[in-house]
Amino acid sequence: MRARYGVPLTLTAVGAAGLAYAAGFEVRSFRLRRVTVPVLPRGMRPLRVLQVSDIHMVSGQRKKQRWLQSLAGLRPDFVINTGDNLSDPEGVPEALDALGPLMEFPGAYVFGSNDYYGPKLRNPARYLIERAQGRHGLNGNAPAVGVVHNPWEELRDAFDAAGWVGLSNTRGRLKLEGIEIALTGLDDPHIKRDRYAEVAGGPESGADLSLAVVHAPYLRSLDAFTADGYPLILAGHTHGGQLCIPFYGALVTNCDIDTDRVKGLSTHTAAGHTSYLHVSAGCGTNRYTPVRFACPPEATLLTLTARD
Repeated sequence: MRARYGVPLTLTAVGAAGLAYAAGFEVRSFRLRRVTVPVLPRGMRPLRVLQVSDIHMVSGQRKKQRWLQSLAGLRPDFVINTGDNLSDPEGVPEALDALGPLMEFPGAYVFGSNDYYGPKLRNPARYLIERAQGRHGLNGNAPAVGVVHNPWEELRDAFDAAGWVGLSNTRGRLKLEGIEIALTGLDDPHIKRDRYAEVAGGPESGADLSLAVVHAPYLRSLDAFTADGYPLILAGHTHGGQLCIPFYGALVTNCDIDTDRVKGLSTHTAAGHTSYLHVSAGCGTNRYTPVRFACPPEATLLTLTARD
């Protein structure tokens, strides 16, 4: 019996323990990533930017709410929200409650597909199959049919009322103490709502710094921002791979960016220009796959410093 059943039983036990860890501990093990990016003009004081992404709020997620609220204690200069705030049509009040203290700071936002549409139950293995077939998320699939529509307008109205700047296929500015930040954003490329032609032209003159913001880091968006000369691009969407292999990393990105840049700070080159790229692994999950492994939920405090 030992020879026949010992190994399968051991593997089953290890798998069950891993699942219990991923669903019971790591998915609620919130972390703060700290990154320094040298993109400011010489002589300019450092700026602290808090990026939150992929909250995927579901009613009843109290620990996530409290953790997000606590981030206000970092006292950032401004906040960038890179989308996918919801994973439940009923989650808007709790998402706004979680973000309420952060909305006291200057900020800007773009939306992701899960702000517009509720999630559907989906086999996680399909991401691996689609990657092997060269398809990436909804960009390579037929349009979604029969989806739940989230009340994203309520999020938009609350963000706008707090003074946050909406950046869906548009430009905006944040005015800090003696500093002006120009921002250019796109609606979510994952569902083909991006319209780069409407914001093309590169950084604005007269601003102390120009930043690019998008939810999903599809290469067409990164190429366009980089070719136009933006020094820093902020994105989310990937969940850092969500289910990763220790000492190896992510298997999928749910878009066409490579797995080496699935989260954290990297660079992107296009048309002879190079931009810094920061991809947040986010702090939530789709409500139907509430697990993380070797990829803790996170927010990021980026300290922008002067260029060398």
